[in-house]
Order: sequence, then C-alpha cells, then structure tokens
Amino acid sequence: MAQQQTNPEEVVLGQEVGAARVATLNRPRQLNGISDRVVYLLAQFLEKWEKDENAKFVIFKGAGRAFSAGGDLKMFYEGKSNDSCLEVVYRMYWLCYHIHTYKKTMVALVNGLVMGGGAAMVAPLKFAVVTEKTIFATPEASVGLHTDCSFSYIHSRLPGYLGEYLALTGARLNAKEMISAGLATHFVSSEKLEELEKRLLDLDTGAESAVRAVIEEFSTDVQTDEDSILNKLSTINKCFSAETVEDIIKAFVRIQHSCHPTLC
Repeated sequence: MAQQQTNPEEVVLGQEVGAARVATLNRPRQLNGISDRVVYLLAQFLEKWEKDENAKFVIFKGAGRAFSAGGDLKMFYEGKSNDSCLEVVYRMYWLCYHIHTYKKTMVALVNGLVMGGGAAMVAPLKFAVVTEKTIFATPEASVGLHTDCSFSYIHSRLPGYLGEYLALTGARLNAKEMISAGLATHFVSSEKLEELEKRLLDLDTGAESAVRAVIEEFSTDVQTDEDSILNKLSTINKCFSAETVEDIIKAFVRIQHSCHPTLC
C-alpha cells in the first residue's frame, strides 16, 4: 500500500494511503488549536485531494488528547504576515464552507475535545465518529465572541432551542448527547478507534455505503444518560425561545420560583 506523508513537524499532517487521504491536526500541546497555518494547510490539502482522481475519501483526526479545541485567538493578533484580521477570518470561513460542500466522502475520528472551529470540521460531515472521551462545546460566548465557523447555521437546526442554549452558555455535550442532537453519527469505543482507522484505510472506494458498513462494524448504539441536559429540552425551549438575553434570564427566574424542589 503506497503511503505518502508530509513533514512530521508540521501543524497539519497530510497522508495518502491507497484511496484514503488523512489530515491530522498536529498541535497536541495546544490541543490542536486552529491557527492561520492550520487553516492554510488544510485548505491546500482539501483542494488538492478534491481534484485527485485517486483520492476517494478523506479522514480528519487530531494528534494527542484532542481533536481540536477550536480557533487559536493568537492568530488574529500575532500573525507573522501582513494579513489583516479580516483576511484571516475570511480564510477560516472559506475553509468551513469548503468542508460543508466537499464533493468526496469525509470521516472525522473524534477522540477528545472538539470545540468551536474544530467542531465545525466535524458536525457537517456524513460520518462523525465519537468516543467516550469526546467533549463538545461552542464556548465563544465565554470570551465575548459569538458562535462562528458555521455554527450559527448548525445550531439553528438543532432540536428545539438547544442551539441557542449551547451558543449562549457554552455548555458541554458528551458523545452520547452529540449523537442524540445530530452533531455526530456513530459511537465507537476509543480502544477500537485505531482498528477502525486501519479498516478504513484498507478501503479502495469512498462510496458512502462502504464507509458506513465499516464504521458500523465497530459502532455501538447509545442512549443519553438519565441526567442529560437533552432530557430537559422542554425547559430549555421555554427559556431560550425568548427574544432577548434579558428575557431568557427572566424566564429562568420564573421557572426557578415555580419549580418544585424535587423537580428542579
């Protein structure tokens, strides 16, 4: 099986294995934060592989204990080029759009943190595999930003007002909750993830049916835990359907005052 790989010290590793193309985010000490260099290299690889007739499907994964903790804010302020903040944002948003509209099958193998811009590389995919170690969030509000990198689109299509809740609170979801909410497609135990990747790399096709069949050999059906926030969606809907943040807070206060202690 022919293999080609880029410089192992680079922030994104591009690997060609048979019909598969693998992009590995390679900043483990920074939890694979997305810098301007990461955006540039990912865009280069995706454009190249989309035009390559021998490339049938693409795999995304992260080195270390995170898929990606999201955008590295330093790229807006400490870039070594003369690029403006607007240009950096444009390239990131272009990358998100490219992922949403990519012409070949894409698979994300998510074993760890996946947040913000990193999650934007996962949620749109036909196949997003998560494990018991996966934690999702869009925490931009906690640093004074709005949810970005296509999540204004993604969140608005989640059940009820769950998207508004996640956007405004930065609340975290586990793998089971991601699947229930439609932010991931398959649950695979972390101890089986390496074997799953090997099986995918053996494929000579990117046909969705073939990729799905391999993933489903390793995946397990899961249900959300009893105390999951998704089981409180009716309360979320009552509060986050309000038109303003002030009204959302008032709705919380009303529910808190009217809720029986055994139910709150």
